[in-house]
Amino acid sequence: MDRREVCPSAASVLQQNRKKVQGLGSWDLALDRDGDGVRLRGPETAAWQGAGRALGQYKFRDLTVEELKNVNMFFPHFKYSMDTYVFKDSSQKDLLNFTGTIPVMYQGNTYNIPIRFWILDSHPFAPPICFLKPTANMGISVGKHVDAQGRIYLPYLQNWSHPKSVIVGLIKEMIAKFQEELPLYSLSSSDEARQVDLLAYIAKVTEGVSDINLKSWANHENKTANKITVVGGGELGIACTLAISAKGIADRLVLLDLSEGTKGGMMDLEIFNLPNVEINKDLSASAHSKVVIFTVNSLGSSQSYLDVVQSNVDMFRALVPALGHYSPHSVLLVASQPVEIMTYVTWKLSAFPANRVIGIGCNLDSQRLQYIITNVLKAQTSGREVWVIGEQGEDKVLTWSSQEEVMSHTYQVQLSNRDIMI
Repeated sequence: MDRREVCPSAASVLQQNRKKVQGLGSWDLALDRDGDGVRLRGPETAAWQGAGRALGQYKFRDLTVEELKNVNMFFPHFKYSMDTYVFKDSSQKDLLNFTGTIPVMYQGNTYNIPIRFWILDSHPFAPPICFLKPTANMGISVGKHVDAQGRIYLPYLQNWSHPKSVIVGLIKEMIAKFQEELPLYSLSSSDEARQVDLLAYIAKVTEGVSDINLKSWANHENKTANKITVVGGGELGIACTLAISAKGIADRLVLLDLSEGTKGGMMDLEIFNLPNVEINKDLSASAHSKVVIFTVNSLGSSQSYLDVVQSNVDMFRALVPALGHYSPHSVLLVASQPVEIMTYVTWKLSAFPANRVIGIGCNLDSQRLQYIITNVLKAQTSGREVWVIGEQGEDKVLTWSSQEEVMSHTYQVQLSNRDIMI
């Protein structure tokens, strides 16, 4: 049958996909011979000219189109479509996605591993969301880079940064990692029924917690009784690391330095070689943490907290699901700015219970103010009744919670005359 011929039973499917891609210019839509999907095909010179119309919701449409054109050159068999993606918070969004297989050499044999990539509307500044796409006779080998739902976690995704990070490079790393640990295995006939149920579950809920007991890597990992991970190698991250180390409250402490190169503070930590402190760039080093502290920020010296909201959100899209995967029973403590917004984003992206995602709020500011009142101003009040509340930034408010103890007029004047930057 000619590829352009469409059987009546598939006509409705093809028509739905025609509406979703909204007329991709020179693209030719045709039903595959095996009838499992629609492939977008077109001349090399004009293949992506009309793609912009289908990606109207994408913030960086032209950059996305150029990158997908490059993907199509290396992997021309991939199939593209616009479908609805369901996020962990149950919100939905129509996103461009593509499916296909990648060749993986494992123990002398070549396996075609089925994958699916979802391209976010902030691409290429946010990494794609990657999944395995197993058939009914395939099982998922849960491991360092794959969870029970088939979502893929790689260092390339975690360190995604435009323009150096590209989808083709991501696929190459994926192939290399899968050559070390094959992500799928063949099911026996008795297991196929259970796998069908799993695939139906994954199709219904793109992400979430599965109660199906698959091969687990947890038994091969060393679980530490009291492990803490600090995310971000900036000044706040280093301060957290030093404070936790000095108080001795963690049996093992991991500092995830996501920056390029080695900065002065990080170099000092490496020189001092603090006991039970590990500096790493691989998010998998955080596995089995009891507490994960987010201090990472994209804040520049000339920017306000609100200026970096979108870039921080895009960064958290890669970090939070991966860290939640490696430490599913942890408490997430958010110090990244703006802390109120980023705490909410972390809660949504992690799908953790609300009581396990905590923002620091103005607690540090309160501690600083209490210290100033007690130790700098030498006030007779203990300072413990003084709190800073509200949103981070210029809208913070100072409050005195006790009605019995009131600061004297002298100390109020001293406080107001000092140039205090909390």
